[in-house]
This record gives sequence, structure tokens and C-alpha cells, in this order.
Amino acid sequence: MIINKQTDEKAGMRKEHKMSENREKEVILNAKDLSKSFSNESVQQHVLKNLNLSIYKGDFTVIMGNSGSGKSTLLYALSGMDRPSLGTITYNTEDNGPDKKNSKRYSSAGGIEISKFNNDQLALFRRDHCGFVFQQNYLNDSMSALDNVMVSGLLKTKDRKALAAKAKELLGRVEISEQDWKKFPAQLSGGQQQRVAVVRGVINSPEVLFADEPTGALNSQNTINVLDILTDLNNEGQSIVMVTHTVKAAERANRVIYLADGIITDEVDLGPYIGDYKDETNPNKEEAVQRHRKLKDFLGAMGW
Repeated sequence: MIINKQTDEKAGMRKEHKMSENREKEVILNAKDLSKSFSNESVQQHVLKNLNLSIYKGDFTVIMGNSGSGKSTLLYALSGMDRPSLGTITYNTEDNGPDKKNSKRYSSAGGIEISKFNNDQLALFRRDHCGFVFQQNYLNDSMSALDNVMVSGLLKTKDRKALAAKAKELLGRVEISEQDWKKFPAQLSGGQQQRVAVVRGVINSPEVLFADEPTGALNSQNTINVLDILTDLNNEGQSIVMVTHTVKAAERANRVIYLADGIITDEVDLGPYIGDYKDETNPNKEEAVQRHRKLKDFLGAMGW
């Protein structure tokens, strides 16, 4: 019992230290007392249980956990793709939400509480503030790569010329060449399709990019390519929340949260990504190895 008490005290001290560090960052999204349940006839499944979480501006946050732990459910709740059963989700935005006239009543000094929005307001909020990348790219088969990006942008702006220039610039940055802009998804490789999907996700300059297993359907090289793009976006200030089940993807985060049975059991601060720990040409190889070990030790302690 004494050992358990000491362990609990140490865990509490670690969490308090992490909270102190995080207070120095700007909170962009806050979830309070978040719960999500699903009912099937007489059976009720509690997927998220009274969860509290803050997401910080500029962070690359990864959510990990075993299958069925509630990772994707949490991601969808935070992004407004799904509604929590209980609790609040508040964004610290610079405007008054998607419908200024009707959403002012949900605004306060603490931000915009999207958990009170109706479906139309949520759709507008997601359009203006959130970007998405999924395991499946969900590209429109009847549209070119460029048009798949443009159609999302046109939901927010009618300036086609400026939007096309931005879309082409972003596609070029992810190595989708001009000759591929007019190709249909079926004419592109799986890696190219997912890179187009990433561009679609950031075309409206979202405050937070939500990624649900974005490399889950890709081979090793395409996985690295997509992770490199996400890392570059984060280095430029893009806030990212990503669900993954792989250590390779989790290593790109500066913050890893572990979810078990709908509860956040702990988290680890890795600091910024400093390159592949296996790369002999990496000038930060020693630090990268230590960073990798820190993540592996954390996941091991979580029962991964």
C-alpha cells in the first residue's frame, strides 16, 4: 500500500509539472467533462468518460491507445464532427463563430462553445476553423486533383483566382506536379492521393488540422512522405491533432496523449521532432535516439 501511495504521489507530481508547463502555452481548444455514450437497444456503451483536455496552439498532439479506447471518438468530438453526450468543447477563436448573430449567446471571454451549436452552425464552424485528413482520402473520383482541393476552398471564398493560386502552390509543395493537377484520383498513386487530401485539409487555413490515421493505408515510403508534410506544416505553426496506432507516426508529435477505456491515463512531452533516430546522417541522431526511447518507455508504461 505504501508503494502504491508513493507511486500515486509521483504520478500526481508529474501531472502537476506537465500542467505547469502547458499553462505557458496558448490554449486553442478546451474540452471539459467530456463524455460520449452509444446505445444499442438495451445496451449502453460509455466510450469517453468525463474527460478533460486542452489543445495548445502550434502543438503537434498525438492521441494513442489500444483499439476501442475511444481515440477516433475523441477526435470527432473535438472537431465538431460528432456531438458529446455530456460536457463542453470550447474554441478560443478570433471571431464570434460561424453565425455571428446567433452564436453570440455562446460566446464568452473563454471562447466559443461549439457543443451548443446546431448542425448548420457546426458545419460552418468546421469549414472556417477545422481541417481534416482521414485514413481513406475521400477524394471525388469525378474531379481532378486540383478541383478536389478547389471545391473545399470555394465553400469559404468565391475568389477563384486567388484560391487556384493557393491550391497550386500547396500542391507544388507536396510534390504534386503541374502535369498531375488535372489527373483524376484513379490516375494518381495512393501516396499522391493522400498528399492531395492533406492539401484539401489545409486549403482554408484551419486553426486545427485533425488527422485520423492519415498514414494507415499507405506503404512505408508514402507514410514517410505524408508525415514529412505534416511535420513541415507544424513547423510553420499549424496546430495538429492526430490519432495513430504507430510509433513511427507518434514520433512526429511534441505531445503524446494516451487513452485507455475512454480516459486519459497520462501524456508525455517529447519536444520538437529532430529527425529520424535511425538516420546515420542526422546531426541530431543522439538526441533523436533519446527522444525515441522516451516515447517507447512511456508507451511501455502505458501497457502498449
